[in-house]
Amino acid sequence: MKEKSLDFSFKYGALFVIALVVIVFSIINENFMTYDNIADILRSISIVMFVAIGVTLSQIVDGFDLSVGSTVSLSTVAAAALMVWYEQPLVLVIIVPILIGAVIGLLNALLIVRIRIPDLLATLAVMYIIGGVQKTFTKGFSIYNNMRFQDGTVAKGKFTPEFLWIGQGKLLGVPVPVILMIVAVIAVHIFLTYTRWGRQLYITGGNREAARLSGISVNKIRLAAYVLSGIFAAFGGILYASRVGSGQIDAGAPLLMEAVASVFVGYSVLGAGKPNVIGTFFGAVLIGVLLNGLTMLNVPYFGFDIVKGGVLVLALAITFVHLNRRKA
Repeated sequence: MKEKSLDFSFKYGALFVIALVVIVFSIINENFMTYDNIADILRSISIVMFVAIGVTLSQIVDGFDLSVGSTVSLSTVAAAALMVWYEQPLVLVIIVPILIGAVIGLLNALLIVRIRIPDLLATLAVMYIIGGVQKTFTKGFSIYNNMRFQDGTVAKGKFTPEFLWIGQGKLLGVPVPVILMIVAVIAVHIFLTYTRWGRQLYITGGNREAARLSGISVNKIRLAAYVLSGIFAAFGGILYASRVGSGQIDAGAPLLMEAVASVFVGYSVLGAGKPNVIGTFFGAVLIGVLLNGLTMLNVPYFGFDIVKGGVLVLALAITFVHLNRRKA
């Protein structure tokens, strides 16, 4: 009976908690289940979800990317600077930050795959380097319309309506970031589940030596995972800039914990027992629902980190209890 209860909690616990939290908040506040509020929740988790997809991919190959938060920050200020400082077209405003994310992923892969620095240490070092780069580039200032430089001149560029539409617009009544998130989740799920490259990612993470002996280019697979992680984090940064209409320094710092918590909650969704993008999505939904409900209850924002940390601890506890039972 105990074994069945543990299996049930592992498979359906996260979904049950999401349903319970939604019911409780709906009873407490009649505005919680309105269309506008649900859309706000999904819009708020869209940025986190893109960052979490990157973390999921690094986890699949048995790695860990701590630099995603700094990548979001750098891509956010890069997109803002290209538009406000340099008056560049929308195509470059999107492509350049994505290339920056890819370069950061390549740097991580070089340190981890080639030099063989442990992933946590390598991405931690890169996190600090990228954080320093974005602060040096902006001189510690956020980037916004009509900002005044230290020499007294005013920036001539502005955030264009086309760029702001990416983060603030709607398509057929649905927020654009939500549509982009759903498309990304479905595309990544199909890639991981039904393509040879997706299966190679899982095989590499499951047993690197067995993957090598079966003819898989393990180093290339791991490199691709970190590059994709950087690209998804960079796109999250673009969404962030277009949503708030400015380039905020350290914008991605709070997103790291939310992304990691989403990934580990996802381990237990439907008993997956491994990183998977559908589970990560439900993990992000859980965190988004909790934070939105607490905001509606006027809980002070400085208590939100306690909630995020609690969700992460609970997710880790459930996941590792189940994994240890498998090994026993």
